[in-house]
Amino acid sequence: MVDLLVIGGLGVDVRARVPALPPPVADSLLVPPIDLRIGNTGAGVALAAHALGLRVALVDVLGADPAGDVVRAALARTTIRTTLADAPAGTRRSVNLVDPAGRRMSLHDPRPWSGPAPFGEAELAALVAEAAHVHLSIMDWARDALSVLRAATSVSTDLHDWDGENDYHRPFARIADLVFVSDTRLGERAATEAARLAPRTVLVTGGAAGATLHTPGAPPAHVPAATPPGPVVDTNGAGDAFAAGVIAARLRGAGVLDAARYAARVAAAACTYDGMEYPDGLLPRD
Repeated sequence: MVDLLVIGGLGVDVRARVPALPPPVADSLLVPPIDLRIGNTGAGVALAAHALGLRVALVDVLGADPAGDVVRAALARTTIRTTLADAPAGTRRSVNLVDPAGRRMSLHDPRPWSGPAPFGEAELAALVAEAAHVHLSIMDWARDALSVLRAATSVSTDLHDWDGENDYHRPFARIADLVFVSDTRLGERAATEAARLAPRTVLVTGGAAGATLHTPGAPPAHVPAATPPGPVVDTNGAGDAFAAGVIAARLRGAGVLDAARYAARVAAAACTYDGMEYPDGLLPRD
């Protein structure tokens, strides 16, 4: 058995520190060393959950390329169980521009999946059956496997910067018990869209402004952002760490509001570290 099965979302991040966002218009900018490391949303949730002490498994497609080798090497430094299929289009990658305050702009190359399903239904069903919780990244190949994944005991998904209109995201939300979504594009419509997702529990995240918890039959509850325990270095992955914190606390028996408050502390701690391979003791476990 594992505590958490993460579906999809592996890739690499190319991180470049820039003087401002958006960066100045110029032919070239001299920047600090540019790093290539494991990244993307599924990796962020899996690595944060692993740092929080959960038993984690992960299933996804990954390219047989240098970017994929970076991901494999990082995962080999953990106890995360992986089930990987070859991605002919190559490994997903993002270019993350990070300003001096740690704010991020991400340019994402999703390397769309094409061809037959990378995993058989029986294989996926067996992985789901072994997990106490399943977290869905909104990957294209996973969307075609939702009929199998809906058998999970409990399910969460992150719709990221969904605008409330794109139908691609809705099937992921339909099979989830817990939905994370950013307020970036929803803005003032966030509460309305959260209500439309009922009876699911919805956490609308707003970065430094905190999050808003929407639960059926209860008024929205604001969850303040926590104070980072050190200087903010990089906010990339903070939302994934927040999701991992909520999942970990819920698996340990916490109510959803207490879980969200704890997760805010986890996300704040993640912002003080450069990357997603969190060292022991960085993310709070209690």
